[in-house]
Amino acid sequence: MTTTAVSLSLVASQAFAQVAAKPAADTTVTEVVVTATRREAFVLDVPYNISAVSGQAIDQAKVQNAAELLRSVPGVSVVDRGYRNQGVSNSIQIRGLNVDSAILGDYAVSAVAPVSSYINDTPLFANFALKDIDRVEVLRGPQGTLYGSGSLGGTIRYILKAPQFGEFGGKVSATASQVDGSGGVGWAADGTVNIPLGEKAALRLTGSLQDYPGLTDYVNVYKLDAAGIPLAPSGVLSPAASYESRKDADTVDIKYGRAALRLQPTEWLDLTLSYARQSDEVGGRRQVTRGKDGFGRTYGEYDNGSVQLEPSSRDVSLTSLEATIDLGFATLTSSTSSYDHHGESVSENTGYYAKNGWLSFYYNFPRPMASAVRTYSDEAVIEEIRLVSNTEGPIDYVLGGFYEKQKLGATQASYLRGFKRWWNAAYPAFAAEVQSDQDFAYDRREDFTDKALFGELTYHFNDRLQATGGVRWFDNESKSRTFMDVPVYTSLSAPTNARFETSDSKALFKANLSWKYGERGLAYATVSEGYRRGGANAVPTIGRYAEDARWQQYGPDRVVNYEAGLKGVSHGITYNAALFYVDWKDIQINTVTPNWGFFVAQNGGKARSQGLEAQIEGRLAGARYSVGYTYTDAQLTENAYPPTGGVRPVALKGARLPGTPEHAVTVALDRSATLSNGVLLTGRLSGYYQSETRNAVTTSTRLNVGLPPFQIWNASATATFDKWSATLFVKNIFNADGVTGRFTESYMGTDPASGYYGNGAKDLISLPRTVGLTLDYPF
Repeated sequence: MTTTAVSLSLVASQAFAQVAAKPAADTTVTEVVVTATRREAFVLDVPYNISAVSGQAIDQAKVQNAAELLRSVPGVSVVDRGYRNQGVSNSIQIRGLNVDSAILGDYAVSAVAPVSSYINDTPLFANFALKDIDRVEVLRGPQGTLYGSGSLGGTIRYILKAPQFGEFGGKVSATASQVDGSGGVGWAADGTVNIPLGEKAALRLTGSLQDYPGLTDYVNVYKLDAAGIPLAPSGVLSPAASYESRKDADTVDIKYGRAALRLQPTEWLDLTLSYARQSDEVGGRRQVTRGKDGFGRTYGEYDNGSVQLEPSSRDVSLTSLEATIDLGFATLTSSTSSYDHHGESVSENTGYYAKNGWLSFYYNFPRPMASAVRTYSDEAVIEEIRLVSNTEGPIDYVLGGFYEKQKLGATQASYLRGFKRWWNAAYPAFAAEVQSDQDFAYDRREDFTDKALFGELTYHFNDRLQATGGVRWFDNESKSRTFMDVPVYTSLSAPTNARFETSDSKALFKANLSWKYGERGLAYATVSEGYRRGGANAVPTIGRYAEDARWQQYGPDRVVNYEAGLKGVSHGITYNAALFYVDWKDIQINTVTPNWGFFVAQNGGKARSQGLEAQIEGRLAGARYSVGYTYTDAQLTENAYPPTGGVRPVALKGARLPGTPEHAVTVALDRSATLSNGVLLTGRLSGYYQSETRNAVTTSTRLNVGLPPFQIWNASATATFDKWSATLFVKNIFNADGVTGRFTESYMGTDPASGYYGNGAKDLISLPRTVGLTLDYPF
């Protein structure tokens, strides 16, 4: 298997060069068929830069998660936070369009992500398990003239396999794996079955269970009493505390299932009703602390310095009905869907309190443990309808309409565990002054409605030259309401509510010119506009917790994307190269208000991103190879200031945008050989390298630090027998840290002077070396 754009499954031909077998002499180019333009087309025939990864490639390489998958796609970078809170924040970056800190993943932010994600035809960031996938399409640049949900940087489409008529079959798989640093063995069990129900109906069922024992040791967590308060072995007023170590705390338990029913009652009508659901239970962070605790002890390789465990959980479900109607002159497609995505987590905030001097506000009471209990919710009902022309002639068109009704929520309840008990013992005469351990209450709700019309018109001057124009008109409304209180001290408690509404409407445009040259070459140039909606922060402007009224809302940000590229096949080598320049205005920055720390978004400044994306694929000495290179120069082009103005910028002109490396390289190699006994052996090797990145764009040296370059290599070998196959795989062969984010010592580190002996500083590391074996049995 190969794809035109990306080959993920890869291993060294050298390992099999000595096998007494003759590889198949296949010199053809096998392409993935995509529907990125709303028509079926080969990747090489799509006149803009798109990559496609087939589901077969994902399965053969035993890809573990979206971070591993997307690292192999030129022009895409990702912050790898592991499984914890994997649905709360979309950290995918295309062409460098990102200004959020790499550590921003514990709570739901106000602004939507620059990159949109789709599950089939539903815009939803879900991070579903990569099971029973037909293909993944990566579309670079704004896509609002073809997709109902607009975007700034690009779109990721996860296309799931549809039920097949007249075919009974499926596959079961079992995997065992061991991760460096873990004391246990992880396992996964997957199954898919396709069941025909007569000639014009079929049912497809997929299920997956994943259980991983964890690798991160929380080595200095407080021992807790029955009320969840740190034990006081020498009495409440004594500073003494009891600690314990929890090995392999970041356990992972994932349950995923999908059912799809497909009906074709007539030749012109095709219906697919599907339901997917996933539940995650995660015991802690896959993030490690470098340095020492408050007693001067050095943390180990996979130690985390939190004084409490940090579990997370989430549930996401998606129901959709997709209808395709053949009208003869055109195909009418309707996608009706609804989803419910919600989750919760506990975060260690004691180091943050200590480094901000906040523990003195609580009299530096002994055994401080600041817990942030957070939730997020995202519910929506969506309708998208498209009309795609089928007639012959010089003109093609795509027309569509989109409607979305979305409800978003985010809460935070912060607690200083044991503070009320200590206060009552230390100051019994003033016991009424402290109400409880809860020192922060926050609740943000947003109702969002989006209505859009979009379409593209293509004129074919001849068989080789065509021009496309696109437009998107939208109208959206946002209603936000926020509640906040600091309830710990009776005298400070002042429950505050705020509401705000915004609306916006605009038209966006796209122009594309493409020319086919030679037998299989395509040159193209595109100018397209992208848009990300604004919203209401709904912060209070009166009362104890008043903020400046200019924080009440944030406006949309926009990009203009310029792109020119070449793609094709020459002498058996597939090539794809594109130059891009993106102009970004009114950038949305997720931050907090200066007075009381409301979670808000603000507009600030301009940026530009420019670069090159290139990839070649071919065959050499019986092996298939792929090499990709991306150069990205993304930076602010003017200072960014808070909405209240002033002379002190929050980010400086020339600052590199965070998360995206300047240079990134992907390599891939695979080779197959058949032994004399008929067993097919396939080896695969893949590598990824990225140069240094920045942790944040802000002027704060507590956040804006450099993250070192790294490379990750994966390998696998598959033996395929008559009825089953076995794959031995190794992820991250050289056990690179692969740091993509950092909570610095100055931001969340230890502070014995305040009574905090843990350490909240930590690095976001990639999955350490993992060795596994998968058995597959198709039927």
